[in-house]
Amino acid sequence: MLERNSIFRRGALLVAASLHALICATPAFAQSAADAADAVDVGKPSEATRPKVSKARGISPNATVNLVNLLVKQGVLSEEQARSLIDQAEKEAYVQRQATKDATAKAGDAAKTAAAASAAASPPGVKHVTYVPEIVKRQLREDIKKDVMAQAQKENWASPGVFPEWATRIHFYGDMRLRYRGIFYPDGNDQINAVNFNAINTGSPYNVSKAYEYYYPTYNVTQDRSQFRFRGRLGMIAELDDSFSVGLRFAGGENNSPVSQNQTFGAGGGNFSKYSLWIDRAFFKFRPVEEFSITAGRMDNPFWSPTNLVWYRDIGFDGFAAQGKYQVAENVTAFASGGAFPLFNTDLNAGINLPAYDYGPPSKLPSRDKWLFAGQLGVAAKIGADYSFKLAATYYDFSNVQGQLSTPCSVSSASDLCDTDLTRPSFAQRGNTYFPLRSIISTIANNGNQLNQFQYFGLAQQYRPVVAAAQADFGHFDPIHIVLDGEYILNTAFNGNLNTSFLANNVVGAIQDVFPGWYVGGRYGYLASATVGHKDIRHLWDWNVFGGYKYLGSDAMVDAFVDADFGLGGTNLKGYFLGGNLGVGENVWLALRWMSANNISGSPYAADVLHLDLNGKF
Repeated sequence: MLERNSIFRRGALLVAASLHALICATPAFAQSAADAADAVDVGKPSEATRPKVSKARGISPNATVNLVNLLVKQGVLSEEQARSLIDQAEKEAYVQRQATKDATAKAGDAAKTAAAASAAASPPGVKHVTYVPEIVKRQLREDIKKDVMAQAQKENWASPGVFPEWATRIHFYGDMRLRYRGIFYPDGNDQINAVNFNAINTGSPYNVSKAYEYYYPTYNVTQDRSQFRFRGRLGMIAELDDSFSVGLRFAGGENNSPVSQNQTFGAGGGNFSKYSLWIDRAFFKFRPVEEFSITAGRMDNPFWSPTNLVWYRDIGFDGFAAQGKYQVAENVTAFASGGAFPLFNTDLNAGINLPAYDYGPPSKLPSRDKWLFAGQLGVAAKIGADYSFKLAATYYDFSNVQGQLSTPCSVSSASDLCDTDLTRPSFAQRGNTYFPLRSIISTIANNGNQLNQFQYFGLAQQYRPVVAAAQADFGHFDPIHIVLDGEYILNTAFNGNLNTSFLANNVVGAIQDVFPGWYVGGRYGYLASATVGHKDIRHLWDWNVFGGYKYLGSDAMVDAFVDADFGLGGTNLKGYFLGGNLGVGENVWLALRWMSANNISGSPYAADVLHLDLNGKF
């Protein structure tokens, strides 16, 4: 034992000596400051005051580190003690080098300034030898030391490894999700009438003269599928000052769909080809006070919505939004949101020149810009320490999203245009009611057959829905909570008396050229769900389970923006869902969800979807 202590003492002394030599290899701060101060004398400094440059060779930091590692290997020092000694030596040496460098620079600048001032004030040929009292030198040393330490603290080079001040105002975040998706179709789905209107409107127009030859695109609603997918997102929030901040986020995805950032393995060309990256968020936020903010750009949904009945959970809004809140009483807060959001902006060069009929001048297609205007009022309250609730009412006005019937036009080829083509949706899922946009001039060929008639389809309804949402949180058994969510939507602009002879879907009982049938579109929807367990899954073994029921009529909401998972996306769906989450590490969790959906009206359609996810976030 005595021998081991003796070895330890000798080793510690050797380490201390080595580390001291490493630090001293950089000129000491105080002496450097003093020498720099002495060098400020105007004129040639004396040999006694000139800073000396040591010719001694400093001990190599690598040699010191190797020595410490050797002592660790012999058991004299622990690894923790060794790391502490090395870190301390490196930090002190770093500070000394930076301080000396700055002090020398300041002294040199002061000397030049003093020399210039003296030369300017003296007649030609006059020489001065300035005497600097010792008290002035000491004051100069202290001033330089304060300046150097202030700069070190501001720039954080006094503590290597610590981010500079500007970097502390930037926050990075992100998440990753791996998913298995199983799609299961029951027997009885109507494959013939599962028309994919989005494929028609975003691609070549559909030739309605061949309608009975089944050339139109359809969804596959009969073959079960298994897919492996992933979602990756990386974002940044930067605080510019006390009021302004900016945000930027990138996300993957098979396309620029507003309701999915998922990428299917093997899709997009397959053969291990790379995947696309999209700008998912890009905004400025102005928050002059804690209770009010204005955001412009591509942002998160600014309207509180506890479920995915109305909006896909991760949808991004483009435009301008203002949000505010006000405490009206103890534990009672009112909140409000409003904004304007462009849905579609006509290209300045949209379309080609229309034909010049009757020798008139050609013209461009008219602008067909589409907007969403919305406002929300709500209240949040807490009752005691264990119970809280939240209520909100929101009004949405989708402007110019309804299709417009064109003036008579001839479209014998897929490249021909009509004047209301731009009123068709630029993206859609399924469920909304459509009608043919083009008023086509019927043309008969010499053989008596009708020539090609290429058609686009527009939304038959206007959309001005009112949404009521509520959430109740029972936290008596915290951290276990019981959370009840509910949401109801009603399209106040719904027209239930559409002329069914012009509709392309959501009609039953129609007999060709005999009876137009009945319009079966729906104007309302609702969702109710309950969740039991931890509100947030952050730690190992955190858990929750949930279940609920969903009903969403065909024209209660624009189907482009609703949940893309339930029934594989869209409106005109009803059914139940259930699932749960389990934490398997810090910020890592498994999720399981089963969704069973059926068409509310129209042709038979049903889909069961299973999700098994591995999630991680930072």
